[in-house]
Amino acid sequence: MRNPWGGEPITALLGNHIQAVSGDLSETLPYLSGDKIRVLAVYADKRLSGNLARIPTAKEQGYNLVWPIIRGFYIGPKVTDEHYQWWVETFNKLQQTKEFKKQRELRGLFEFNMTGKELDDYVKKQVAQYHELAKSFGLAK
Repeated sequence: MRNPWGGEPITALLGNHIQAVSGDLSETLPYLSGDKIRVLAVYADKRLSGNLARIPTAKEQGYNLVWPIIRGFYIGPKVTDEHYQWWVETFNKLQQTKEFKKQRELRGLFEFNMTGKELDDYVKKQVAQYHELAKSFGLAK
């Protein structure tokens, strides 16, 4: 059964319509405290922090798999350089606030504070790597 990302796969899992979900850990957080679901692995390079530290990585279990979720805000190509730079500076400031750090911790997210050209270059590199992976599995040409 193919499910779009978001809450629908979790709902299907909770309703016993499917047995497993590969998804974003942040979507499962409300269900972890009540032991309604069990997370088998995180695709992170190292264990997450806090209450999520008990979840092993795929690497720890013998699977050489790291699949970072790249969270970001993206703008259109017609945005002026001045406005683009304003957003970069604004996000750089925001990421340093106590509230931003608190919200990141509540969601069990690693610190990942790239912006601007650094983030753009990173995303392009990751997309190229994902494409090569898809080709190796016969999913892309």
